[in-house]
Amino acid sequence: METLLLGMFYIFSLYAFIPGLISRLFGFRVFKKGISDHEIALTFDDGPDPVYTPQLLDLLKRYDAKATFFVVGSSAEKHPELIKRIHDDGHLLGIHNYKHKTNWLMRPKTVTKHVSMTAKIIHDATGQDAHYYRPPWGIVNLFDFTKRKDLQLVLWSAIFKDWRARVGSDKLTKRMIKKLRGGEVFLLHDCGTTLGANANAPHEMLTALERVLEEAKRRGIQSITIRDMIQRTAQAKNDAHSASAEKKYSQHKRGVPVLPRYKRVLVSVWLLWERLFHFIFNLQTTNNEDSMFFFRRITYSGQPVAMNGGGILVKGDPILELHFDNKKLFQLGTKAKSSMHLAIQLIRSTQKALPEIAEYIKSHPELSDVKALYGVSMINRGPEQFGFTIADLPKGFFARSTKFYLRLLMSVIHPSGRERVRSRQEEMVPKLIVIPTELLYERFAKSDSHCPPVTSSKQENQEEQEKSDTGLKASMPC
Repeated sequence: METLLLGMFYIFSLYAFIPGLISRLFGFRVFKKGISDHEIALTFDDGPDPVYTPQLLDLLKRYDAKATFFVVGSSAEKHPELIKRIHDDGHLLGIHNYKHKTNWLMRPKTVTKHVSMTAKIIHDATGQDAHYYRPPWGIVNLFDFTKRKDLQLVLWSAIFKDWRARVGSDKLTKRMIKKLRGGEVFLLHDCGTTLGANANAPHEMLTALERVLEEAKRRGIQSITIRDMIQRTAQAKNDAHSASAEKKYSQHKRGVPVLPRYKRVLVSVWLLWERLFHFIFNLQTTNNEDSMFFFRRITYSGQPVAMNGGGILVKGDPILELHFDNKKLFQLGTKAKSSMHLAIQLIRSTQKALPEIAEYIKSHPELSDVKALYGVSMINRGPEQFGFTIADLPKGFFARSTKFYLRLLMSVIHPSGRERVRSRQEEMVPKLIVIPTELLYERFAKSDSHCPPVTSSKQENQEEQEKSDTGLKASMPC
């Protein structure tokens, strides 16, 4: 029994709950809100009603407002003259099932039958096909996405509970005026005979709607059909896309990388994770406002490494593990006009950071026993000029996982992302980099006079360009 209930739950989730959730939250394959400065879309469900629909049509005509009517087939079948009048008055007709039942409780075949019957009734009354569909209560199932390619699913952006008479025209007016702005899709009801509605509720809605139409007239806001709102929205998106493309082209001409939205989101999530990593492992920096490196004191656990300046790093030695500030690297990468420009900025940032680290170690007695600065990076050329020793990582799981991590990080942080990873695969091999503390003091503790200069000669510019990937790599903790 428990297995049967669990299976039914999974089937219901796939068939009804998940499609309904993604359509409401993300607008998947539905239209729910438009883009317009001075136009809204009034939509009415559950009609036609022989009492209230004619009153509504008269009201709309007085204000030259166009609307969309999602009609229930069984009611439309009883009042074809109202369907014809809705069409003749210039409004749009849509489908709201043959009977007001939720799609969650009907088989796909039954829903298809409801839609087809209602479409035929509309066609018989107007000679026009219906291309817009709103399921009762806006509840969709999986087959609403897959089986009605000729129908546009329409939901709403503003709902007011006007099916309840107790809401009253005054409160309803306030709610509607609060949402009176361009692009909104209003959901209202011109019939009160469906489940959960009050028979006299449309009377309160009509009173409130007249006040709202008057206010809309004063503000220069017009009501249009869903079809027109969809067309205007598509045009607005095309215009925005063209403007965006022009801006990107202008930025591209200036040499500024342009990142797609998904990449910006991915980078934001990655950097959020990095902040959490820094907090968990208590990473420190010498300059919170303009950091280049973060670091922490750990004990070395790898194989012996012969270092520049003498000495051997062995297992058990205290070290300062370096981590690039990937936020800083990303910012430099996106602002750089060329690979050479980026390389020069990174060299200058490193020249500034290493003396700060040297002074930080000297001023913190708890770090007096630190034997070396250590990191794992994809830097293959360049660090030697600062005194670092570069060594291969021992083959094994750590080397493979580090390579995977750093390539993934490169694809996220580097402005060129995956393209850079694919084009430089042979060069992207993680290496161990290490500089003994004594050599760090000797070269950087007192001044920058021993740091390699940044020049602008053609030959050195070419050399810097070869190192352009240096800054967009990052260390990985052991």
